[in-house]
Amino acid sequence: MTKRHRTTAAVAVAGLVIAGAHFVGATSAYADDVTPSVPPGTEPSASAPSPIKSNSPGLKLPQGGILAAPKVLDMVEVVEDIGGEERRQETNQTVMMALQSEVMFPEDSAIFNAQAAARIQAIAQEINTQKATTIRVFGFTDDQGSYEHGKELSKKRADAVQAELAKTVTNPSVTFDVRGYSEDYPIADNGTEEGRKKNRRVEITFPRSSK
Repeated sequence: MTKRHRTTAAVAVAGLVIAGAHFVGATSAYADDVTPSVPPGTEPSASAPSPIKSNSPGLKLPQGGILAAPKVLDMVEVVEDIGGEERRQETNQTVMMALQSEVMFPEDSAIFNAQAAARIQAIAQEINTQKATTIRVFGFTDDQGSYEHGKELSKKRADAVQAELAKTVTNPSVTFDVRGYSEDYPIADNGTEEGRKKNRRVEITFPRSSK
């Protein structure tokens, strides 16, 4: 059973600094400790609007009227299973899959449980279908415990997911961006256990196929 909702988000312009590298099999993984200027997932994906001339004969502005600054809006569809264990977020350009840590790892651990590999392999198969060449794997924790411990744990969990994806992703030139963000960028209220469960997650983001 799933619940669906659509949201419209104004897109912010930002860059993502990528530095450092290590290799896993035929794929490469990039990561660094530099915090991006905006939260993950808020990078622009919608195309810029076509320019409109204020003196266009087809545009009838009232006397003294001016055009407002153009805005780029991105339609976002979110599908979440009833327990919130898995969440899928799609824009016109990207797919993001978020898995709660509890469905993959024991508490305070980065070692997979028995069900984790199958979940990640299913995502890898979709990455193959979409022919993605750039994959982001971001780990997050709740705000319990120290920030430094959360940073280390979230990065180890992201590394574990990336290594499992690399076993099934077939494109030999795929690039992984792997990061751990500790308690930064929560998606739910850390004041409740239900919210903390949603914040303890690994997000896998990749481009949609252009076809």
